[in-house]
Amino acid sequence: MTRLLTHPEIEWREDGTPVATAFGDVYFSVEDGLAETRAVFLKGCSLPDAWAGRRQFTVAETGFGTGLNFLALWQLWRQHRPHPQARLSFVSFEAFPLKAEDAARAFETWPELRPLADQLLARWPGPVKGARHLIFEEDGVDLILHLGEIAQTLPASRFLADAWFLDGFSPAKNSGMWAEEIFPLIAARSAPGARAATFTVAGYVRRGLSAAGFEVRKAEGHGRKRQRLEAFFPGEAAALSPPRRVAVLGAGIAGACVAHRLALAGVEAVVFDPSPEPASGASGNRLGLMMPRLDAGETAEARLLIDAYLAAREFYRGRCGAELTDVRQPPRNETEVKRFEKLLADPPFPLEDLEAIAGGGLLHKRAMILRPRQIVSSLLEGIELRLGGVPEVDLAARRVNGEAFDAVVLASGMALRTLMPALELTGRQGQVEHLTGAVNAPPSAIASGTYCIALGQERLWGATFEPAGDGDSAAISEAARAENLEGLTALWPWWVHEAQKGGAVSRASVRATTPDRLPLIGEAPDAEAMSAAWDGRTAPEESPVLPGVYVTGGFGSRGFTWAPWAAGIVVSALCGSPAPADMPSLRAVSPSRQILRRLRKAR
Repeated sequence: MTRLLTHPEIEWREDGTPVATAFGDVYFSVEDGLAETRAVFLKGCSLPDAWAGRRQFTVAETGFGTGLNFLALWQLWRQHRPHPQARLSFVSFEAFPLKAEDAARAFETWPELRPLADQLLARWPGPVKGARHLIFEEDGVDLILHLGEIAQTLPASRFLADAWFLDGFSPAKNSGMWAEEIFPLIAARSAPGARAATFTVAGYVRRGLSAAGFEVRKAEGHGRKRQRLEAFFPGEAAALSPPRRVAVLGAGIAGACVAHRLALAGVEAVVFDPSPEPASGASGNRLGLMMPRLDAGETAEARLLIDAYLAAREFYRGRCGAELTDVRQPPRNETEVKRFEKLLADPPFPLEDLEAIAGGGLLHKRAMILRPRQIVSSLLEGIELRLGGVPEVDLAARRVNGEAFDAVVLASGMALRTLMPALELTGRQGQVEHLTGAVNAPPSAIASGTYCIALGQERLWGATFEPAGDGDSAAISEAARAENLEGLTALWPWWVHEAQKGGAVSRASVRATTPDRLPLIGEAPDAEAMSAAWDGRTAPEESPVLPGVYVTGGFGSRGFTWAPWAAGIVVSALCGSPAPADMPSLRAVSPSRQILRRLRKAR
């Protein structure tokens, strides 16, 4: 099995109807595909009436296909958004994602959808397994695509749907999408009062939904189809209210991403930081490089790193302070040559993102050079900042400086250890060198152990990764400067003369790292309660937590890669919206894992 998903082969009929040749079925009818979507799915799920008065509404779909159902729903949401701060989440599952050009051709049939289709096509995801999260900020719409076989992705997802569009190909032609074990999973991910709709009235589907707990009825069909199905999941829909005010401790990239995402959700964020200005710590370098870290094997951790990188690239896309660039990664030794060969034999990215270069190296396309301070400042625009002075924090009462909040998010780097001593964090100092030269250069970078960045007249190289000083302090050293110069000489020797002339400015900061090099993201563990309740079997998601307290940190040297993905996870948990990640990833980064690991070891 290859790491990349397979694009479907599309046959286009003379009337413009797209047919998936592997399944022998149409994606939609050109004659009335949009009308059918509105009749079967929108009407079948009582939309827009079902979301009246809701701040958060979630629609799930089996089979993203061309994205037609999503566009039709998005258009309806625009017309009937229940509240200026209301958010629509669309969670879809797809094993054979279309090429962007095929989707564009499909959308040509409906000019009225073009403004929305153009936005979707501009961010159309590639065939990379995992969870993709696209945010359309202006309309309060989130699209979460779980790419992979539904038998694996649906059980691993975390959300509760208020409505379901069951839109796989015909059950007779795509049995996997309608397998018997799928129906209980749909029920398990349905909120009380959820509705489901589908074009098929096959007895197998009716029985599957009924056995899973849905009340099923036939309804008048559309066009040539005499009937369709509507289903209702018993219970009364509960409108969840998001928190009103959240304290965010930390004004670096971790806290800025959380505060920005909270603002999008209509939640007031107040950011606290001891420093007099944002991005004063590890987020304050003049330039930063964001590129993927790729493993040759397809492990849960490898997929997690890819998901986080793609989420970050999507998040920074188009923002001031973010520049796309290609990054050359030459191998450091023969072992790395072999690792790269293995990686390229079954690549985790398509050719648009990754290819081989001469000498056995890798070319990472569409990576990014960032201006950290500019990005952090822009994310904090309009956010209430309380800077300067160490805040007094009472986590149990969710109070900061005596003021009560609905929730508290700990995004304070190494200060996390003071607030939650049960968490394992180690300070690692990183020193970089920055120089402003006389020659303009396009965005460019090279990385192999160390890295070098050029952007306009700016140059930056480094960084070291050594133990922090006493009290997790950072101090500039000549030894680190020499180490960085040695790395520059090996990677980009034509800068060396300019660097040796003097004028380079060193900057050192401390990065919070964890023993397993994975971040801490999610609900804050209640270490004392965990120890008391330990039974030898507890999973991270079942562990006792501090109510309303969340952690996002331990990012090491990849803060700008982890922070957007982490913020999406934390804010979705706070607001009761679908998690933009799968359960294995959430377990891998759960802060509770560290305490559970110690309890298992002690036992």
